[in-house]
Amino acid sequence: MTATLNGKTQHAQVDEVAEKLASAGVRYAAISFVDMHGKPKAKMVPLSHLHQASLGSEMFTGAALDGVPQDVNDDEVAPHPDLSAAIVMPFNREIAWFPGDLWIGSTPFDACSRQILKRVTADAASLGYTFNLGIETEFFLLSNSSGVPEPASPDDNLDKPCYDLRGMLHNFSVVDEIVSSMNELGWDVYSFDHEDGNGQFETDFTYTDVVSMADRFVFFRMMVGEIARKHGLFASWMPKPFADRTGSGAHYNMSLAGADGVNLFEAPDDPRGCGLSELGYQFIAGVLRHAPAICAVIAPTVNSYKRLVKQGSMSGLTWAPVFACYGDNNRTNMLRIPKGGGRVECRAADSANNPYLGGALMLAAGLEGIREGLDPGDPNRDNLYRLSEADLIDRGITWLPRSLGEAIDAMEADPLVRNVFGPTMFDSFVSEKKLEWDSFNAHVSSWESDRYLRFF
Repeated sequence: MTATLNGKTQHAQVDEVAEKLASAGVRYAAISFVDMHGKPKAKMVPLSHLHQASLGSEMFTGAALDGVPQDVNDDEVAPHPDLSAAIVMPFNREIAWFPGDLWIGSTPFDACSRQILKRVTADAASLGYTFNLGIETEFFLLSNSSGVPEPASPDDNLDKPCYDLRGMLHNFSVVDEIVSSMNELGWDVYSFDHEDGNGQFETDFTYTDVVSMADRFVFFRMMVGEIARKHGLFASWMPKPFADRTGSGAHYNMSLAGADGVNLFEAPDDPRGCGLSELGYQFIAGVLRHAPAICAVIAPTVNSYKRLVKQGSMSGLTWAPVFACYGDNNRTNMLRIPKGGGRVECRAADSANNPYLGGALMLAAGLEGIREGLDPGDPNRDNLYRLSEADLIDRGITWLPRSLGEAIDAMEADPLVRNVFGPTMFDSFVSEKKLEWDSFNAHVSSWESDRYLRFF
């Protein structure tokens, strides 16, 4: 079996990739894909066996994994690695990571997260659009040396730690290794800082097409974890690890480009004053129409909804959205048009999301808004946290889901999600998340014991 890729036979392309990697000292290829949660799974093959692996030689039992919906008697799934997307691991340069698409035999596996995203990007391409995405990466660096998770530098326990230089300098060795690794991979980090929680950091790097960005985000979480481990720490991607601190978002910064690469969301003469084109506003309207269902995917855990609250952090407000609405540079909206325009930032996405599924839903909803010529109304420019319920109703602003249970109910009722995911992934995702929600509700927490055990 010999396929043709980019004008070359697959064998020729594999030879070229393998030779380039071998000259860089790579010995093994991690043939990878993600489960429903966006966690990478892989088999290692020596570089000399990349030919076979590129044709799907490495088999996986889907029934052993979350969100790879198969029975134990089904044929195994096999990832076909994307030969153009290999990443040499900066923390172990003998291994190259290959993101892949799952197949069963000669048929694409319809419940593969990466292929779900690629189906929607193909739809966008048929309209002449490329979906570009940047993800702001927030995470905690923590130590468990005392037996209790605490900030990597426990002495840096400040009431207002946001942008704290001392906290950054005390963790500079590990953060520098993370940023240097990102730049080694060509991701072009343009800033990084200490965030609003003690031991919390953010890196910002250049956007790219959505499939490449999803690959990078999946790899980034793995890479940060491995680098932190080398320094005796661990990285947490839990959306809200501490009740009295802000949570970790993964804000989606979205735009559409034309065939010539020009940003179609840019409009310096925007009459609404946000620097966004009419196409961008239509995109926003589509996302807002499906916002409750989208939340189930971009804020996918029980813990996610402890981040999406108005107040609760020691430093004041949580900076997280609670309403399905949009505005200009105003951070209290779910969808924000940052100063300068030309892009739309979704602030509801958190660091636990599967970027392939999240990106697919965002794009599909935005394309629906464009196809139907939807209008999101006027931008919100004031502090929405301070509006009364009557004011919200008057403006037509609705709440985002306040729990995973509410979000899954919204997802189950929204036909767009089933259409994007396909019935197999849709049913699997809903079933898995309902079990997660039911398990949480059945759990007796220490808060309940402290409050009620001797209450009466």
